[in-house]
Amino acid sequence: MINQLLLRLWRLLRGRPQWYFLWLAHPKFIVGVSGVIFDEQGRILLLRHRFWMQATWGLPGGYANKNERLEDTLRRELREETGYEVQVHSLIRVVSGYRLRVEASYRGTFLGGQLRLDEREVLEARFFRPDELPPSLLPSQREIIKLSLSSPPPPAS
Repeated sequence: MINQLLLRLWRLLRGRPQWYFLWLAHPKFIVGVSGVIFDEQGRILLLRHRFWMQATWGLPGGYANKNERLEDTLRRELREETGYEVQVHSLIRVVSGYRLRVEASYRGTFLGGQLRLDEREVLEARFFRPDELPPSLLPSQREIIKLSLSSPPPPAS
């Protein structure tokens, strides 16, 4: 009986009220986006970030803003932190479950730009050959790079 009543109420709420209810009733997530960005020589862009453990390297990325496509998040973060422009090609993986966080990783290519580090966040940015990644690369980032290298290369632009 209660289920029937709830179903009728749900059907009466059609559209926007249903979305508001769902938004209020469910946990909110932070969405992080990272990228394995290749230059024309096949090297991978890595950053040393001020807020990471000292001397570690990792993939570029950041957190999505409200109403922002994840591919646009990666492009924006790279532009803000390095001054570089990139093309985002394909999704490598999505993981979830860590402290209300969802993380999406993409594969992309370097298009150009002048290196201008956002010194509030980034200490250094460099391209590394896949067989010469720094030992201090975060293990989670190493796994994402491995997945990216096992997928077919992006189409030529």
